[in-house]
Amino acid sequence: MIKEKKMKVLQAIIMTVFIVFIGFIATMVTTLFTASTFYLWFLPIITVFYMVTVYLLIFEWGKKKAVKRARIVILVMSICGIAGYIIYEHFDKNLEVVSSQDTDLTEYMPFLEGTKAVFLKEESTFKIEGDLPRLDGSTALYPVYAGFVQAVYPQKMYSLEESEVVSSQTSEAFNRLLNREADIIFVPKPSEKQFKLAESLGVKLKLTPIGREGFIFFVHAKNPVETLSVEQIQDIYSGKIRNWKEVGGKHEKIRAFQRPEESGSQSALLRVMDGKPLMDPPTKDIVNAMEGIISETADYQNKRNAIGFSFRHFSEDMVRNGKIRNIAVDGITPTVETIKDGSYPFINEFYAITLEDNKSPQVDGFLKWMISEQGQRIVSETGYVAVE
Repeated sequence: MIKEKKMKVLQAIIMTVFIVFIGFIATMVTTLFTASTFYLWFLPIITVFYMVTVYLLIFEWGKKKAVKRARIVILVMSICGIAGYIIYEHFDKNLEVVSSQDTDLTEYMPFLEGTKAVFLKEESTFKIEGDLPRLDGSTALYPVYAGFVQAVYPQKMYSLEESEVVSSQTSEAFNRLLNREADIIFVPKPSEKQFKLAESLGVKLKLTPIGREGFIFFVHAKNPVETLSVEQIQDIYSGKIRNWKEVGGKHEKIRAFQRPEESGSQSALLRVMDGKPLMDPPTKDIVNAMEGIISETADYQNKRNAIGFSFRHFSEDMVRNGKIRNIAVDGITPTVETIKDGSYPFINEFYAITLEDNKSPQVDGFLKWMISEQGQRIVSETGYVAVE
């Protein structure tokens, strides 16, 4: 009898080690591959329940039929739980809109057949051969400088990752300029933090305005609020206004989304705030193989109580699809016309930025060409507003 009990205990220990090992591997693999915290708690719970059924069988603490039914219930619960989460995640992901990071830049790569980048109908008045200036910039402005490249650079393949023409997004492009890994970057106006970083490195920046764009705020297409004042926008993003009812909408809590720090659009938001402190942004937890569970700024989700921001050009497709609606500011709708005439309150210039000590004649000639009639036509035909 004692020997039989010892065998059962040994069997229980072996099964526990085996099940815990399988559960741990399954949890780590699914968590790392999906970057989701859901599996971190769901799979361990299922593992514990399954271990209980094993103990019930080993120590004969219940009827075998009942234990088998319990296993089937656990299996069904596992499948339903995971399937339900996958459906929820898919639905949740479909709500994420107006992110320039989701833009397929390969569609704008210069010289590719069918590229969306603008072509000049005539020969460019400026050409570069030989040692080509290295270009980088924000995702939003890649279509602009891809058009420049088609007009000025020699025809060849320009990889998005490794060539003279790449797009590593605003913050990384700025760092590459400071490290002299890029000659010209195309970005919105840098943040105060970025200006101070350049100053601390003893680097002087040369900012050449090449276009203008409206910085816009948008909501779900069915949100009844059509216009906000500058002060109301500041109060929403500082946390002073927290309910849509306070600005003429429905009685719903406002979910004000932001963008990652040092992104071009987040820097533009800081300028809109004009010194007023920003509230903490909505975040989401993700699993990082090196850092564990980390919180990052959540992408905009197009729910009826949401408000987000972007540059006008990137919101146009979603507006046309009827998913979102741009908010008028002080009664003025963001359009090419209101940006041109300066009546829209939030107008941002974007720049070709170089280092002042870069005396390359090719870089200098390229900058002058960008603000020429041909360069500005490319800016306009890409969908932005020319500086002249």
